[in-house]
Amino acid sequence: MAGTVKKVGENRYRESFGRYFEDFNIGDIYEHRPGRTITETDNTWFTLLTMNTHPMHFDAEYAKHSEFGRCIVCSPLTVALIVGMSVTDVSQKAIANLGWKEIRLPHPLFAGDTLTAESEVLDKRESKSRPSAGLVTVKSRGFNQDGKLVCEFDRTILVAKRGFENEEKANY
Repeated sequence: MAGTVKKVGENRYRESFGRYFEDFNIGDIYEHRPGRTITETDNTWFTLLTMNTHPMHFDAEYAKHSEFGRCIVCSPLTVALIVGMSVTDVSQKAIANLGWKEIRLPHPLFAGDTLTAESEVLDKRESKSRPSAGLVTVKSRGFNQDGKLVCEFDRTILVAKRGFENEEKANY
């Protein structure tokens, strides 16, 4: 979503991103750009930072003998990048992430691949416990530079309704 601009003082403006609950429409698809080219360093650091000891992610000699012939990007990194790419469109105004489900990884991602993503609005409903918010469910998908689906998952967020955002957050 293109950022909107809010006047915050004389000759002073602040850019704002994200959607309120009312801005989501079932069936809409948001293309998240820019894409992100994954480096070997990204993959190695993320893998080791998260204490993943599987050599398919950081041992080129080991991976050379696998069905892929090279190291593959650590799956949680792929998920994290897609979530990050979607924030501006999907969860910039979220109160909370409520969960992810049905994570699928149908094709490996490799260092040197460029990841792009999109999110489709699957469902939305008003919150039963918070009249100032609603629940939105999206299916996010990540693709490599050849258009191959590398990851998809459903994600549900609790998002503020317009006019009910936290004042402290709104003035940030």
